[in-house]
Amino acid sequence: MIIVTTNDIPGARITRTIGEVFGLTVRSRHMGSNIGAGFKSLVGGELQGITKLLHESRQEALSRLAAEAHERGGNAVVAFRFETNEYQGTGTEVCAYGTAVVVEPLN
Repeated sequence: MIIVTTNDIPGARITRTIGEVFGLTVRSRHMGSNIGAGFKSLVGGELQGITKLLHESRQEALSRLAAEAHERGGNAVVAFRFETNEYQGTGTEVCAYGTAVVVEPLN
């Protein structure tokens, strides 16, 4: 699955536009991570637990995006983006979205 942030793919031609696809996940931090983040915020520095949570969330959202595009018949996603929001103060929502398309090489 080709996934790009651009509206086209160099060396390929879009032959069909399928439409918007997305992958979504909402994850909460565990109590230990919240306490550690609170202490770390007092002295500054990277919140490694939160960084790990966001990285895993993005990977999961991206995987779900690719699965939906594939299920709908696409072999690529263009105009790909992430959107991240806090969810009711207890977790983080990560949404990966873009436009599923069918592409073929220009050869």
